[in-house]
Amino acid sequence: MKSSSPRATIARRLIAPATAAAVVGLASFTGAGAASAHVTANAPTVTQGGYGVVTFVVPNESDAAATTALRVTLPGLTSARPEVMPGWKSVVTKKDDKVTEITWTADPGSPGVPVGQFGQFRFSGGPFPEQETVELPALQTYADGETADWNQPTPADGPEPEKPAPTLTLAPDTGEGHHGGSHSASTTGTADESDTSESSASSEDSAARWLGGIGLVVGTLGAVIGVAALTALRRNGRGGGDA
Repeated sequence: MKSSSPRATIARRLIAPATAAAVVGLASFTGAGAASAHVTANAPTVTQGGYGVVTFVVPNESDAAATTALRVTLPGLTSARPEVMPGWKSVVTKKDDKVTEITWTADPGSPGVPVGQFGQFRFSGGPFPEQETVELPALQTYADGETADWNQPTPADGPEPEKPAPTLTLAPDTGEGHHGGSHSASTTGTADESDTSESSASSEDSAARWLGGIGLVVGTLGAVIGVAALTALRRNGRGGGDA
């Protein structure tokens, strides 16, 4: 049996990590894109037991059809008022004088949320439960009849499910604006909430693009190193044959 030359050994040691780097880079690129496609909810100013504006960020995951409806389930709020949206109508559903659902539907002839884009759906309401996290399941409907049911709970110490329910994380109430103050802020601060939610969506998208770019660069470098190592190995083999 032939023993490996020092050059061949070095080349093999270079190829292995280079291949691993390429795999990791590709995983980072694809993973970043997948993570950014979830329906999410955010309400930075809402506290436990308080009122405020909630924004749903709804990306269109379909390759062929627009999003034409969104139905969200609420935890029995005393008040919930959807924001006026051109091209959409909203219906508030109550049970026992508590708001349990809001449904947004695109008007006939409206583009809805087109392919490759996202929409934002807001409402002002409360009081929210006095707990740290609140799930707000959402049903997304497309123009071709397909649906995406975002209703799966995310375990505290487990992997994220395929269709996680939009979840709010609520800060403890400090006693400043628990009821009237937060409620007033919800009616006067819609523009500020809009800017915050848009900045949040932009930050998430930028982060995903950065992660994808980094993964692509790492993968490319890994492939280049691998090719160089393989070339060195082949040259070493030819040199050994001539000797």
